Amino acid sequence: MALPFGRQKRSEAAPLEPFTVRISEAMRLTGLRRSKVYELIASGDIEVVKVGRCSLVVVASLRALIERGRQAPS
Repeated sequence: MALPFGRQKRSEAAPLEPFTVRISEAMRLTGLRRSKVYELIASGDIEVVKVGRCSLVVVASLRALIERGRQAPS
């Protein structure tokens, strides 16, 4: 049964991707060591949002970092 106004059932909706991840998850996703992640944060290559005492890495900045690496001449 179609829902009005283009709405989808929860089971049909695309899964949501997180906007941010913790530093440990950023390490797991990229395969980088903690020290390298902090180095990239300090240089501004990875964007971080502070929420209280928690540092959250913006996933879009991780994607941009990887894309820049793919486009860099070898």
